[in-house]
Amino acid sequence: MKATAFVFARGGSKGLPGKNIRPLAGKPLIAWSIEHALAVGRIERVIVSTDSEEIAAVARKFGAQVPFIRPADLARDDSPEWLAWKHALEYLHSTEGAMPEVMVSVPATAPMRSPQDIENCLDEYEKGGADVVITVTDAHRSPYFNMVKGNEDGTVGLVIPPESTVTRRQDAPVVYDMATVAYVARSEFVMSHYGTFEGRVRKVHVPVQRAIDIDTLLDFQMAECLLHTAVKES
Repeated sequence: MKATAFVFARGGSKGLPGKNIRPLAGKPLIAWSIEHALAVGRIERVIVSTDSEEIAAVARKFGAQVPFIRPADLARDDSPEWLAWKHALEYLHSTEGAMPEVMVSVPATAPMRSPQDIENCLDEYEKGGADVVITVTDAHRSPYFNMVKGNEDGTVGLVIPPESTVTRRQDAPVVYDMATVAYVARSEFVMSHYGTFEGRVRKVHVPVQRAIDIDTLLDFQMAECLLHTAVKES
């Protein structure tokens, strides 16, 4: 199976302005994701979808293709990324006459991933029975034990009250945090639906240290610290 990888990286980030090309351990943040995708043998090419000419120039420098600039209305803070997925696939269909059978989204904000994480997602997809494969990591909170929501009377209660009392988090049903490490999806499914969980979804577990999602300066500093530590230990 051959797949096309996409890195979706818009220019306007309010949490950490300019984060997608901010230098991280010697290279722009987006470069980590491009290099991870290029290291996977089943990925034929890496395409960056961005609204920023500056990001596009950096992406090309590190080996990605940037055949189009994403429309501004698909790069706002409130723009669903699923629509950017559709736009990228539609572009390939209109200009090349076909879409890849499988698309891989490799978010620019997860520089701690390993190429093996992407390989594992492709392996899971190839087992069959899934429209989308997502990555997950161990949850820090459980809706059955220590996540609460407000009630109309001003009190709070568990998000999902368990059928019987749970006194330890370990005894609650196992839940996961979704991670932004990688997504594998059937292109036809993306084009005919509007969200991941409209279809059959399977998961690949990723250790928490490889699942950092950079949204703030603190996230960035954590990733930088971990990368510098990894270099020193290697």
